[in-house]
Amino acid sequence: MIRFGLCCLFREEAIKFRRTTVKYLKTLPLDERLRYLAAICRHNAQSLFEALQFCRRHAIGDFRINSQILPVKTHPEVKYRIEELPGYDQIVDTFKDCGAYARRHGLRTTFHPDQFIVLSSPNKEVVRRAIADLAYHAEVAEWVHADVINIHAGGAYGDKAATLRRLAQAIMGLPEAIRSRLTLENDDRVYTPQDLLPICRDTGIPLVYDVHHHRCLPDGQGVAKITSRALSTWNREPLFHLSSPLTPWGTGNPRNHHDFIDPADFPQSWQGLDITVEVEAKAKEVAVLKLKGEIGSRAKIKPNKPQRQS
Repeated sequence: MIRFGLCCLFREEAIKFRRTTVKYLKTLPLDERLRYLAAICRHNAQSLFEALQFCRRHAIGDFRINSQILPVKTHPEVKYRIEELPGYDQIVDTFKDCGAYARRHGLRTTFHPDQFIVLSSPNKEVVRRAIADLAYHAEVAEWVHADVINIHAGGAYGDKAATLRRLAQAIMGLPEAIRSRLTLENDDRVYTPQDLLPICRDTGIPLVYDVHHHRCLPDGQGVAKITSRALSTWNREPLFHLSSPLTPWGTGNPRNHHDFIDPADFPQSWQGLDITVEVEAKAKEVAVLKLKGEIGSRAKIKPNKPQRQS
């Protein structure tokens, strides 16, 4: 059955996640900075709980957690450990309550770190910082029982084959807490499913199949074929991405996402599968609920518990 996923934020629901900037934090004395960060993290943990409650009420089976749930946690100029924040134990406990709630009600949680998280870079410092950020995601993932930390492969750096070899090598060297949750996603500019599937096979890392990206950057393989191959990479409930172009296919830039999903963009080959489909649409929860209403009966929606228990 299909588990639809909501990505990070809300359009109309009064659930907000707070952020901050490095520039502002640098103006604060250290003790004041930590108090300010603690207040944001506490707020975000509570907002996550409210987001999960919303998902349960509306039969949305998956929630993607914003990567800034603990703001600028690993930025080299203002990085901090959770233990440095005043009242950190209360913050962690609230996140753990989120995880317990999600597990109790069969909700899935995932992460999709920012684009600057690149394991394939030839720059060792970029890779080091990427791993540090992934470690932060894995730390929070442990609290909330998230089973996916999804990343892109990055740029080609003038030699796609060499870049993919670096990516595979970096993945194999990751700590288990990261690697057990890591997934790769095809993008709309550089790496197709055909490019990434061998890496997924060799490293044991699942492929998050983004069908919109595949339509923007085709590789000669049909949606049904790639769907089947992507499914074979998973050892838990597969996760796919769905979006629609801002303008009709064949007009404008198809990479830009629409507020909503055109039901015609939902692949026929996905119907009846036991998968999570995260809806990448600008109208957020409004778009998810609209799509559920439009194709729910033929997609046979049912919130299912993730197969992986962490």
